[in-house]
Amino acid sequence: QLQLVESGGGLVQTGGSLRLSCAASRFSLDNYVIAWFRQAPGKERVGVSCISLRGGSTNYADSVKGRFTISRDNAKNTVYLQMNSLKPEDTAVYYCAAADLISCSDYDESSKFEMWGQGTLVTVSE
Repeated sequence: QLQLVESGGGLVQTGGSLRLSCAASRFSLDNYVIAWFRQAPGKERVGVSCISLRGGSTNYADSVKGRFTISRDNAKNTVYLQMNSLKPEDTAVYYCAAADLISCSDYDESSKFEMWGQGTLVTVSE
């Protein structure tokens, strides 16, 4: 079974940092656009960031620009989301997703993504 597995979530204070990882099981991420989404309690799932096939292009939600950095290491079959200067409003379950797309255009449309991880919880305390 093809799987995406997120890790790296946890509890952090405001201003702290976390790095999330998204690893693929039984398939190569090389051929997929990868995005991170998040879902806060009582809210809809929204797109956070996206990275193109070879990492040459990245997109970010306005709320995380300048604080989050997405990257990929195809040799390790892993995509990362480095999150700095975390705020309480970043608290959410973070999901990575893979799509057979050419680019990250309209990446925030979750219906475009075929494979999803189980999510990892990020909690930012005040």
